[in-house]
Amino acid sequence: MIDSHTHLTYSQLSDRRDAVLQNARQANVSGMITIGTDIADAEKAVALCHRFPHVRCAIGIHPHHSAEATDEHLARLAELESDPAVLALGEMGLDYHYDFSPRDTQKRFFLAQLDLACQRNRPIVVHCREDIDDCLAILRDFPAIRADFHCFTGFKSEARRILDLGHMIGLTGVVTYKKSDELREVAAFIPDAQLLIETDAPYLAPEPVRKQKNNEPAFLIHTAAAIARIRGVTLQHLDEITTANVARFFGWTVPA
Repeated sequence: MIDSHTHLTYSQLSDRRDAVLQNARQANVSGMITIGTDIADAEKAVALCHRFPHVRCAIGIHPHHSAEATDEHLARLAELESDPAVLALGEMGLDYHYDFSPRDTQKRFFLAQLDLACQRNRPIVVHCREDIDDCLAILRDFPAIRADFHCFTGFKSEARRILDLGHMIGLTGVVTYKKSDELREVAAFIPDAQLLIETDAPYLAPEPVRKQKNNEPAFLIHTAAAIARIRGVTLQHLDEITTANVARFFGWTVPA
């Protein structure tokens, strides 16, 4: 099983990294894609991947960090992107819920990273919160780009728009929450070939471990089991299709 989106460089996990990685192995989470959300975090993510062959990364400038980003950061991102540990660019995108960065600045750095993704033929990891119209409008100008809409928590109608463009949808532990009936409809609706599973650790711990202070990759098993039940398949089948999707989308097979 592969956690397609986690944040192993965040202090909640990095401060106890050995235990986190051991717990993941014991839970049969064989691979993890850790996400760099600004340049300093991207550098940490690449360095971590050099130590652990079962960890790879995506790197980018998160919309929350767009306000402090510069052209020099974009240049450094382009340098880091060439490292073999990097599977994708992102997470990038738009966030109109918190608006930690001005929206025009978010769009500027989203577009700049999309340009880089086109130049390097890279898939991207998208952060899209309360901005589906703007996000999809921007992506329509980049038809060659393959995107993973990570931590999707929207409606079925929104999911259909993403899927119709050929993109992937990543589901987190939110699908296990009591009030997530609409998201469970989405979990049943996504075609096999466009489904990814993730923790977004250290956030969004699933039931029945939701009261844990921090989520971690080992808890992916609970999200996967819930999605398997929703889709009426075995956990093994869900593992097989999502692992194959990681290999196809990110171009990565976890070393034995």
